[in-house]
Amino acid sequence: MSDYGRPIEFGYFLVPNADDPLIETARLADGLGLDLIGVQDHPYQRRYVDTWTLLSVIAASTSRIRVFPDVASLPLRPPAVLAKSAASLDLLSGGRAELGLGAGAFWDAIEAYGGPRRTPREAIGALEEAITVIRAIWSGERNLRVEGEHYRLAGAQAGPVPAHPMGIWLGVGGPKALALAGRLADGWLPSSSWAGPERLPELNARIDEAAVAAGREPSAVRRLYNVNGVITEGRSDGFLKGPVAQWVEELTDLAVGHGMDSFVLWPEGEQEGQLRRFAEEVVPEVRSQVALEREE
Repeated sequence: MSDYGRPIEFGYFLVPNADDPLIETARLADGLGLDLIGVQDHPYQRRYVDTWTLLSVIAASTSRIRVFPDVASLPLRPPAVLAKSAASLDLLSGGRAELGLGAGAFWDAIEAYGGPRRTPREAIGALEEAITVIRAIWSGERNLRVEGEHYRLAGAQAGPVPAHPMGIWLGVGGPKALALAGRLADGWLPSSSWAGPERLPELNARIDEAAVAAGREPSAVRRLYNVNGVITEGRSDGFLKGPVAQWVEELTDLAVGHGMDSFVLWPEGEQEGQLRRFAEEVVPEVRSQVALEREE
């Protein structure tokens, strides 16, 4: 049993297909009361619009929902400029931006787009350096200097400072990357497609051990979860593939049993109907059930 006691939030995972009604879907998620919209970042995918441009338009077209890249492709997003973009979006949106960050994947595509091809060791090293650079740029301080193997600041001027304390949420799964999340990150952002419930105890434990070793409370690290599935009227067909009652039970268990505090819906099939059912039928019940179980 593992519950870090953090507030529960809910979001929607928006695939940035250029032909889809992206802004209309974002407005619907906002109107339905969801907390977050995450957009995957694959600049080399020809069918996708640019993630940062889309996040900016979403922020301008909505009133309360928060936005974040889920997750930004670090090898194609130099961290100093990424930090500037994130802070600018946070300011312009009234404090509604966060930063999901990944070490990189699909290296052939990254290299084809002019990015570096990194080994696993290099990717983790670059990710750690990037966190240092991003936080420095957010600090508002002058004459910033970072000397890293992959990134450097040579007398850079920071700013603007974000409108609120922005989170850096890492979409990582390897042992060294999880330890990095526990030491330095504000959140962990896995997907159920590769980090199923059976793996969460082990993966969370790696984060917790690293957090404690670094003098941090494990609860300092948010646990967000991209959840892939489908809400149906029929019987269960596996994890998060079934009726509303099953979704409520499984998400509640993920919260109070596995410590996951935010659930970002990545639905299969028809999107609008799934989004509506999640927000109107699943979310209120999970909030209520988690509150009840935490009182016991």
